[in-house]
Amino acid sequence: MKTYTLDEVQDTLIGEIGSPERDLFEYELQMDLIGKAIKQTRQERNLTQDELGKLIGVQKAQVSQLENKTSNVTMDILLRAFTVLKAKVKLQVELPNLNVSVG
Repeated sequence: MKTYTLDEVQDTLIGEIGSPERDLFEYELQMDLIGKAIKQTRQERNLTQDELGKLIGVQKAQVSQLENKTSNVTMDILLRAFTVLKAKVKLQVELPNLNVSVG
């Protein structure tokens, strides 16, 4: 029986690193993790979606979409949510010949 490494399985099922399919998968995974973290933190702070929405200036439906990654969210709304939840945010952008870190 042939065995496969995790990287081989991921490349076969999701796509190779750098491929559009793999990039989309990794983006959706990151958005899912961010949404779950926001939901968990909101619940730990005993806030409803409506209450968090009022604190960041959006409707309850937008908080739900943010937590469930059902729509695109602006960086502004995301940062306001993190601020209200007292989350420490670090942003790192890596481009050829440029590396920028914020936070």
